[in-house]
Amino acid sequence: MEAGKNELRRSMGVWTGISVVIGTVIGSGIFFKQGQVLETAGSTTAGLTAWLVGGVITLAGGLTVSEVGSRIPETGGIYIYMKKLYGEFVGFLTGWTQVAIYAPAIIASVAAYFSQLFANFFGIPMEWVPLIGIITVILITAMNSLDNRIAGAFQVATTSIKLIPIVALVIFGIFFGKADALGQTVAHVTSTASGNFGLAILATLFAYDGWATLANLGGEIKNPSKNLPRAIIFGLLIVILAYVGVTYGIYQALPANQIVALGSEVPYTVAKQAFGQVGGKLIAIGILVSMIGTLNGKMLAFPRMVYAMAEEGVLPRYLKRINQAKEPIAALWTTAGLAMVLIILSGADWLSDMAVFVIWLFYAATFCGIFILRAKDRKQGITLDANTFKVPLYPIVPLVAIGGALFVLINTLIASFSMVLISFVFVALGIPVYYYYQFNNK
Repeated sequence: MEAGKNELRRSMGVWTGISVVIGTVIGSGIFFKQGQVLETAGSTTAGLTAWLVGGVITLAGGLTVSEVGSRIPETGGIYIYMKKLYGEFVGFLTGWTQVAIYAPAIIASVAAYFSQLFANFFGIPMEWVPLIGIITVILITAMNSLDNRIAGAFQVATTSIKLIPIVALVIFGIFFGKADALGQTVAHVTSTASGNFGLAILATLFAYDGWATLANLGGEIKNPSKNLPRAIIFGLLIVILAYVGVTYGIYQALPANQIVALGSEVPYTVAKQAFGQVGGKLIAIGILVSMIGTLNGKMLAFPRMVYAMAEEGVLPRYLKRINQAKEPIAALWTTAGLAMVLIILSGADWLSDMAVFVIWLFYAATFCGIFILRAKDRKQGITLDANTFKVPLYPIVPLVAIGGALFVLINTLIASFSMVLISFVFVALGIPVYYYYQFNNK
């Protein structure tokens, strides 16, 4: 390393990486997407299968990105990968999509889900949910504006707590539930169309989303060529096991139509049924802690990309501002501001579906990148060293990831064309921004 060169410290080991994956992924989705997944799938068997297929697609994607990340062990995640693979323009659109659409939508949806359970827990009228969401975002952003050791300690504490309600719901459902977990058909409780397996998988992918956040920290992981893939793979395996277990437990605890009708009240209802009023409240508190920890994790990670892009001169200069605590204060509050606007304008389910759709567009392109990298190796006669992770069962695993992404994207296009159109409009808004900064930076 050159003297005086400013580099991130590589201090994260594989166990820290696994905790980041688990802590970032497990949040609101597994609890609040149960009704949506079940109704769109049409039956409990199809719903459980959707959770499993979503996990397999995510794991295939994680394995594929692990090889790309092993070859490009830099901070920035898919933003850097896309720039290296496809050039500056595509890289910018990837970053733009994350900072202008994906990050605010994910933060807004998680805050909204948290607020729904919070309101239900304390008996607050549901019309107050948007205000609770806004206050939650403000408080989390304020905490992240302080020394990052505070937000970091908060993240560690919430991650250690969040597995408690999951284990409790799994045990109750399996051993004490009285419903039939498999084979129940969903009646038309709401206006949502049943039987769209692709949209059911899309809903599960929101719950699985967040695994790629670890790739943003590639420059801070010790021996990233080995530890990044290990953390992603083992972290995702734990998450898949937890999600399928929770889903089975909930299906065993409540009839299918009741799960759909309850919507956001499913986790609290199951907790009360399982452990009584006091125990139910404790489990519900654990779920709230899980969700607030996920929200904190998003606010830790996303504004760093906003700041990094401003540092590169492709976003407004004010986003480079840091405060006395050395936090990217402008990027933090800009991201929070966009999220708060979205909380007011739209619902959590729509926002989460849109966020997953737009990010999977770029995930799919990243998955294709492994074939580009391997083709370059063959052309240049390069042999990978033993430290570079190689995706197993190549090319089957990358093709599963790509096929799964296309399956979900096409299903979304067919079932929700208006959302897809809005998503593309937001992405396209980045094109004039790119050329504006290209001209200004000459």
